[in-house]
Order: sequence, then C-alpha cells, then structure tokens
Amino acid sequence: MKIIRNVPGILKALKALRYLTEYRKNIHKGRETGDREFERENILKATSTWGKKMLEFVDVDLTVVGRENLPTEGPVVYVSNHQGYADIVVLCAALDTIQMGFVAKKELDKVPLYGPWIHEIRSVLIERDNPRESLKAILKGVKNIEEGYSMVIFPEGTRSQGPEMGEFKGGALKLATKPKVPIIPVTIDGTYRCFEQDGYIHGAKVKVMIHPAMPTADLTKEEEKEISDKVQEIVKNGLKELRA
Repeated sequence: MKIIRNVPGILKALKALRYLTEYRKNIHKGRETGDREFERENILKATSTWGKKMLEFVDVDLTVVGRENLPTEGPVVYVSNHQGYADIVVLCAALDTIQMGFVAKKELDKVPLYGPWIHEIRSVLIERDNPRESLKAILKGVKNIEEGYSMVIFPEGTRSQGPEMGEFKGGALKLATKPKVPIIPVTIDGTYRCFEQDGYIHGAKVKVMIHPAMPTADLTKEEEKEISDKVQEIVKNGLKELRA
C-alpha cells in the first residue's frame, strides 16, 4: 500500500462517515422497539447516502444499467461479482431502493471506525477458511432474510483485484434458496481501478448492471443445484455487455 498517496482517500472516507452516523439513533430505535420497517428505512438512508457521498468525494464516475430491475420491496438476495474494496461503496450507491446488509469477510470487523457499521446494517461476517463458521454465517444471513432484511453476497469469496471474474463457491446461494427469496444478479466492472490496480484510493469509471430477478420459491432440488451456475453465467455475460 502506498501510505502517503492513500492519505487523501482516507481523509475523504472519514469525512463521509457522518452520513452513516446521523442515522444510527433511528436504526437503534427501530431495533429496540421491534419496528423492523423503521429500522430498514433508516439503514437504507444511511447506506445509500454514504455510498453516494463517498463516490462523490473520491470522484468515481458511476453508470448504472438496469435500474428498472431494482426491487421496490424485499427481502431479496443480491448476487454480485467482486473486483475490489470499492464494491461495497458502489453497491450502496447503486442499489438504493431497499435496505441491504452484506455477507462480508470477517477482517472488515477490524476496520477503524467503519468496522462496527458492518453489524449496524445487519451484515454477517464470514471466515473464509473455516467451513463450519462459514455455514453458521450463511444461516445467520438466512435468519436475517426470514425477518425481512435483504442481503448482498459475493460468491467468488474474495476480490478478483482485476477485470477477470472468479468461480462462484458452491453453497453460497443457499442464502436465497433456503428462505426461497428472489435472487437479483448484479455485475460490477471497474472497481479494481479505484484501489487494487495502483495501490492507492482514487477515482475511476465504474459500471453496474442490475439483472432481472430470478424467483427461487418453486425450484426443484435439481434446479437449486443448477442455479449457482446460471447466476454466474448471467453476471459473467454482464461483464461482456458492459465492456461492449
């Protein structure tokens, strides 16, 4: 990491933090009173406002294709490829119609100041090298969905750190097929240019494609086994379309 060159980006991230914290009181109020709709409403306000401000501060040029496919109600599971650290910021800005939390790697819990927000927005943390703990995290995500909270998952399991897309991990889409909620495939292209390509935080052109929802309620066991490959193909073809 180029420490000196990252100082401006870190300062901008700290500046954007207030757009999350101003909704904390209402998020806690909704959680404490059991008013899930109020909680979801304020999680959405926090993440979408923060995401858009972060992109503005860092000078990311975001193009969103397929906004007509954004849901007006949840819960749903967004399934996205994973190019870089900026994916979470970009998705918070682009997927701005319903609340969502993330299935994210456990290391994000240690990010100064931002770590607690992973939990605040109903995300679940996963230990990639521990299959038993990973399964527990997925089941915790399923419980969130059953309570009405939407989730985002990156089935590659780690950042590709470049334009190519990795294989989806088996079992990741149980997050959607077990509670039988719609899957919305999402394709991201360009986020690796915001950090991974050069090693410091800066602006770039980023594109997001939101694909039509895929119902899971009436899938057979065989179709459940095949859906990961189908979603992977949709997301991968989205990369070709965005680059064309």
